[in-house]
This record gives sequence, structure tokens and C-alpha cells, in this order.
Amino acid sequence: MTERSSIDPVTLEVLRNQLESVAEEMGQTLIRGAYSPNIKERRDCSTALFDAEGRMIAQAEHIPVHLGAMPAAVDAVLKCDPEPGDVFVLNDPFAGGTHLPDVTMVSPLSVGTDGEEGDASEIVGYAVSRAHHADVGGMTPGSMPAGAQEIYQEGLRLPPTRLVAGGETREDVRSLILANVRNPRERRADLRAQRAANERASERLESLISEHSRETVLEGFSAVIDYSRERIESELEALPDGTYRATDVLEGDGVTDEDIEICAAVTVNGATLEVDFTGTADQLAGNCNAPLAVATSAVYFVVRCLTDPEIPPNEGCYEPVDVHAPEGTLLNPEPPAAVVGGNVETSQRVTDVVFAALAQAAPDRVPAQGQGTMNNLTIGGRDGSFTYYETIGGGFGARPDKDGMDGVQVGMTNTLNTPVESLEAEYPLRVERYALREGSGGRGRFRGGMGIERSVTLESDATVSLLTERRRHAPKGVAGGEDGAVGENLIDGESMPAKTTVDVEAGTTVTVRTPGGGGHGEPETDEE
Repeated sequence: MTERSSIDPVTLEVLRNQLESVAEEMGQTLIRGAYSPNIKERRDCSTALFDAEGRMIAQAEHIPVHLGAMPAAVDAVLKCDPEPGDVFVLNDPFAGGTHLPDVTMVSPLSVGTDGEEGDASEIVGYAVSRAHHADVGGMTPGSMPAGAQEIYQEGLRLPPTRLVAGGETREDVRSLILANVRNPRERRADLRAQRAANERASERLESLISEHSRETVLEGFSAVIDYSRERIESELEALPDGTYRATDVLEGDGVTDEDIEICAAVTVNGATLEVDFTGTADQLAGNCNAPLAVATSAVYFVVRCLTDPEIPPNEGCYEPVDVHAPEGTLLNPEPPAAVVGGNVETSQRVTDVVFAALAQAAPDRVPAQGQGTMNNLTIGGRDGSFTYYETIGGGFGARPDKDGMDGVQVGMTNTLNTPVESLEAEYPLRVERYALREGSGGRGRFRGGMGIERSVTLESDATVSLLTERRRHAPKGVAGGEDGAVGENLIDGESMPAKTTVDVEAGTTVTVRTPGGGGHGEPETDEE
């Protein structure tokens, strides 16, 4: 509890947990209501609760790259004069979004003193849901084209738009969206599930106000933010002051295969942390540009990993952190830059760079490098009949005191896999192999986690897109630990580039072998 709050500590702790449960219930509503396996099975979605000023109050423990970038979506909606009863939909990376498949829904919340609908002129908060839709149009099925050079090729671009106005669905807007995507029936259902998730937040907030009073709940919004900020500041103060630098590279952008440099200077100064990406490559011709909100989200993720995990995740965790990237560069591109790979792959490399810099300040808290990629595999029927999307797990870097985890999502994603039974039931695909890659984790006192091999045979003609990393540069070991194995992409046994889109025939087998994590510490020898 802070000095500015009149809420007693017990009530504040109860309220904090209740607010977090609102976000969690939103997520469960979205997952249960969705039609696409990407949301209902893989859970590629996130939910959060914001106050009237656009500050995040509580989030569900979902996808890091979604959550850290969500405040930008609410900021964009606030500029549109939202009213109670409205629901905004957006995906524009240059107006609050991340990449086009991630569709965000923002609903103003207005409730009265006794839980009844309140003054229509007063908004007390916002419910926000973000979900990766398996297709939003564009030049290839699944809307993840490896060769895109401008955002128009990646799909339908939606700035903040009222999907619902005054409680009434705008059928013209919904029809426009569905006319520009593949599998519109599935998209319609997933949008409906997002709206239901936001409506659940409204119901739960009304219940909390009835239980605690309007004044207590609204005061609690600020109190939980203050609490988290003070906790994070104390954690940052424990780090040694200084500026720590690191660089790493992307393995091309889908247009060129040349290495592309990312540079970070991380300055710790008392209770603040600043990350400056000056020196990073200019904006790219390909689609690995990452909006500043995505780069910022990656920095937030690292800060959360290096501080007490019990600190409630909200705006307070981010207030002491400042992120800068020059305009017109890889991490702050200008339209009409293509960005679909920036959200999924460049974000991973940003986390690696910032981890590497902060390892100089806190080596006992930073693991060896994990797989450093989401291994994005998209397969879509050329006739638009299906779109399958998956991020495939790999090796987690070894930690200072234990081995890395095998076959898990690493870094900016946190999804499940699509179960084989669901995949084969939903799509004309057959899984031939799904196994850990023995020996792919780097050796060390503690070994890196093992990568995965997944082979899928297509039962119809399709377009395959791969957006991957760590196919040339292995995940690094630390403190004498060995590097993890690089990943591989194969189509009918033929090696494919890290980023590619190809048309294939029925009977083709696509194999993705994901990287292993780096090892930690000198490996023990046989003599030892």
C-alpha cells in the first residue's frame, strides 16, 4: 500500500487479486468461445483491464508480445473519443497494433455506483482483448508472407474503428472486415468471442463495484499501479548503475539473406532503466520491421524476467522504463513498412540483445540464449479453404542452477501447441513426426533445452510460409557453456531458407527442426 491510498492493505490485496481474476476470466471466455484452433487450442490471445486514463491495471498471463504493446492500442482508441457502448477494433501496427493478424478489441467500461449502468458521459476503464486471427487477407493464406515489402501485402489494415456504436453492431463494418479475409465464418466467430470476453469484464467490474463501492475500486486502480512501481523501482535500484551494451543480428528479412544488426545500450540509473537502440539497422525492405510498441514490449519482458515475478504486472512495472529507437529504423519503422515478421521474430532478437546487455549487470539472473525464434509455420489452401498457423517450441537456455527446458515456447510467445488430434481433424494435414531433437541442447555444467522436430504432410495443394531464425547463428552458451544447435527448415528433404513462401502440391512433407538452447558453465569432462 502507498501513502496516497486510503485503502487498507488487506482490502488492497483482495482487490488486486480480484482485478487480475477479471483479466483471467476474460481470457477463458475468449478461449472457450473461439472457433479457430489457433485461439481455442494454442491460446494465441491475451486480455487485460485498463483504467480510464489508459493505464494497464491487470493482465492475464498470456502472450508477452501482446501484453507489453497493448497500452499503445488503448492510447490510439482514446484519440477517437470513445463513448460507453462502443467497441473498437484495430490491427494497424502504425496506430496501436503489432502486426495485422493480431486483432485488438477495446471496449469502454461504464458502471454506476450500485453496479447499474452509469452516467453515459463517464468511462471508468477499458476491457482489451487481442487475438491472432489465422487469416486477415493479404497476398498469401494465413497473412504471414515471407516476401512482403509493404504492409498492404500483409492483409486488411484497420485503424481504430467502431465495430459497435452505442451498443449496436455496425454491420457495414463487420461485413467489410469479413469480405477481406479467408474463412470469414471462423473470423466472425473469433471476433464474437473477443467481444464476449470484453463483456465479461464489464460484468465482473460491476460486481466488484457492488462489493467494494465505486470509490474503493477506482482508488484501487491507482493503488495497485503505485505498489507495482515501487516494487520494480526497488529491484532496479539493486542493479549496479552503468551503461551496458550488446549487439546481435537477424538472419535476413525475407528479401535479403544478409545479417541485420540490432544494437542496444541499456542504462541503469538508480530506480530507472533506459534502453537506446541507436545504431540499429535502418528500416528494412522486407517484413522484419518491428513497430516501437513491439520493441518496447520486448524490453518490458526482459525487465519482468530479471525482477521479482511476484510483482503484479501492470502499468507500474513499466513507468520506470524508457525505450528509444530512432524513427525510420528497424525498431521504429515508418509506413508503409511491412512488419508481420517483426512482431514474431525481431521481438525475439530484441529480448536476446537486452538480456545480453543486462547480463553484464546481473549475470546470475540471465540464462544462456534460448532458441530465439518462434518458428512460424503457416499453411493455407490456395482456394482459401483453410489456414493453419503454428509457432513451434524449442530449447530454453540453460540457467545458472539448472538445465534448460526442452521443447517449450521461449521469449515473446507463450502459446500451447496444436494437439495432433485437433490438427488432423481440422485441416487436410497429417503429422508424420513430432519429437524432441536429441543432443540439440548446448553442453555445459547445465545443458540447454532440446529443440523439436515436427513433420507435416499436406493432403491438398497449399501455400507454405516460414518465418524463422537461428538457422545460421546458434543460440549462445554462457560461462563456458556450448552453443545450442541451429534450426533447419526442409520441404521434401530439401533445405529451405529461414524465411520463405512457396506453393506446394498435395503429398509434400514440411519439416521444421527447431534450435536447442545454449549451455551454462563449463561441461564436465569424462575425467571429472
